[in-house]
Amino acid sequence: MLKKWKHLPFERYADDIIVHCRGRWEANLVRAGVENRLRECGLELHSEKTKLVYCKDSNRPESHPHEKFDFLGFTFRPRKANTRRGGLFCSFSPAISNDAVGKIRDEIRSWKLHLRTAESIAELAQEINPKLRGWFNYYGRFIPSALRPIERHVGQSLVRWACRKYKTLFHHRTRAWAWLLRVIDRQPDLLALWEHQRCAVSTIGAV
Repeated sequence: MLKKWKHLPFERYADDIIVHCRGRWEANLVRAGVENRLRECGLELHSEKTKLVYCKDSNRPESHPHEKFDFLGFTFRPRKANTRRGGLFCSFSPAISNDAVGKIRDEIRSWKLHLRTAESIAELAQEINPKLRGWFNYYGRFIPSALRPIERHVGQSLVRWACRKYKTLFHHRTRAWAWLLRVIDRQPDLLALWEHQRCAVSTIGAV
């Protein structure tokens, strides 16, 4: 890259690389050059992951077969965005990827919060907050609303826990949601996800 295309910005993490080109012609040229160089080193491009992506937005309105890609847990694709004056435009921007959401959900399930009825909600929060805070600080930098599935999943786990812990909530998920929302009102900083986006949690009860 430094010898042949030092004018092109690129990002690299381990063996994943993104190169920003000015057009299809240049992207094809760079791809062929990188492919040749890797072949000299006894390596090859990944046949499925390597592709040319058109960064579609309001300034690039054409349509192409590939208009999104994943990188470091984010999906970059065209999205609706608001202007400062309240209008809408198309922005090519990142948000947490579906694959990352799925992996986080799997980890939350592995905690089995609903079975830990010997602990208080404060004790549960103390244990899981470092993980939650890390996820929300990282993925919440871009389009925080995309994290709502994770917020809902944590809320659902806590509702199941409350239904098992308190006799008055047993088999009463609606009551358990109401109890959880009252806890949020009393202790808005108890869980890191509530610190991150308190208003989003109020939508959980409707799920």
